[in-house]
Amino acid sequence: MRRRRLRAALTAVALAATALAALPSVTSTPAAAAPRPEAPAPAVHEAEDAVIGQGTVDSDHTGYTGTGFVNYGNLSGSYVEFTVTADQPGTEPLAFRFANGSAADRPLDVSVNGVTVARGLSFPDDGSWTSWRTRTVDAALRQGTNTIRATAVSTGGGPNLDSLTVGRPTTVTDWSAALVDSTTARYTPSTIGGWSYPVGLYLYGQYLVYQRTHNARYLSFIKGYVDRFVASDGSIGQSFNNLDSMQAGRLLTILHHETGQDRYRIAAKKIRDRLDSYPRTQDGGFWHADSSSRAHQLWADGVYMVNPFLVEYGREFHDAGYAEDEAARQLAVYGGHLQVGNGLLKHAYDESRTASWSDPATGLAPEHWCRAVGWYSMAIVNVLDALPADHPRRTALLGILKRLAAGLEHYQDPATGRWFQVMDKGERGDNWTETSCSSMFTYALSRGAQQGYLDAHYASVAERGYQGVLQRISLGPDGRTDLTDISIGTNVGDYAYYIGRTRATNDFHGLGAFLIMNEQLRARPRTPTSSEQP
Repeated sequence: MRRRRLRAALTAVALAATALAALPSVTSTPAAAAPRPEAPAPAVHEAEDAVIGQGTVDSDHTGYTGTGFVNYGNLSGSYVEFTVTADQPGTEPLAFRFANGSAADRPLDVSVNGVTVARGLSFPDDGSWTSWRTRTVDAALRQGTNTIRATAVSTGGGPNLDSLTVGRPTTVTDWSAALVDSTTARYTPSTIGGWSYPVGLYLYGQYLVYQRTHNARYLSFIKGYVDRFVASDGSIGQSFNNLDSMQAGRLLTILHHETGQDRYRIAAKKIRDRLDSYPRTQDGGFWHADSSSRAHQLWADGVYMVNPFLVEYGREFHDAGYAEDEAARQLAVYGGHLQVGNGLLKHAYDESRTASWSDPATGLAPEHWCRAVGWYSMAIVNVLDALPADHPRRTALLGILKRLAAGLEHYQDPATGRWFQVMDKGERGDNWTETSCSSMFTYALSRGAQQGYLDAHYASVAERGYQGVLQRISLGPDGRTDLTDISIGTNVGDYAYYIGRTRATNDFHGLGAFLIMNEQLRARPRTPTSSEQP
């Protein structure tokens, strides 16, 4: 029944598009969003009216509300305590408006009625005492009077605190829908690009937004893109001689699932069959590409290009036995070569030791490039989601993920919550935090904590990453989204090579990773750590 309804929806969209094509050309405008029910206005509590423990009320920086802001004392334990009245019990967002122009994060412990609801909540530096931002955490309030205390954790004290807003704002930007609407306004299915993994990644993210919003236009766009390459008989003009070319195969299984059309199964099977003859290392890892320049090489990128497709193919087309075993094997082989003592993965490994970048002793590339590690992070979580609980490789994969998560927490930038382009060299002045990998790590840590693969405290690590990535998206003068600081496509190289990569805006690597992250975290309540349980 579901497929019949979806086929009918797609047919209706196609008929509407045909009718529109016959009309005179006009300038299109986005459809107006349906009005939302009006929510109660949130309550704003000025910090200068709260109880202040070891701090002062100052007004020497512009942009504050009320009569001033609280300048925390420069010591751990200084605090601001608000008294808040709730008409009824329930969970509400607590939005702290702050500025931090220091050179370091100034985290706060947030408690409600004496119970910690957020430990070490990041209030990152952005280099200015006049750039006021908000940091939000959800908390349960009881009916009547509540005390909300924000206590400095570090010896530097807290940020400049302007106010606390309690309650949900009347309008909340749905960044996923805004990004998809902006991108589909910039491109058509014919102009978005060729068959490629960056476009495939973005459109997979768009599909996740479709699953939540049920906006048929989002699915129709994906179908329009894929149908450029897949004929009605299922033939597809791709040789699949490299792993990158396989990533967009996820769209084939999606469209088969949504429409029931056999053409997508036939096209997807071409990828599955190619794996039977695809070249491998001696221990079974797929080469990054079937070419002399990539022979014998494993790139961390590659596990995402093929393995999420594999497990989804296996589930959709009743080939789960092979697909799950192969995907788990690939992640284990890649992880066994690429993961080192700090928990992170090197970008690549050359079994032959002939690549210019390979270490003669280990075969490893010299650096931890963040997006390569990000690809692996997302892939291992996706595959664990598909593996049976008793799969023989599950324990080993969980071990890889746990070591990786510890490394991610260690190398997360405390000032921004994001991760650096070269992950373990954040202290270097020319290094920079990169948006696509930060989205990938945030997704993987959140999903891992949610599924129980990781300790619950990694949800807080993910939340810091999420808030950091949200600092990189905004609405431009044209009303469309702009997502910044995304590394363009990148080969294996040295430190200078990675740092010199172009920092693009709205690159598909970042758009797709953002959507995957945002759909995971946008409505997910924070999970307290064991020490924070009431």
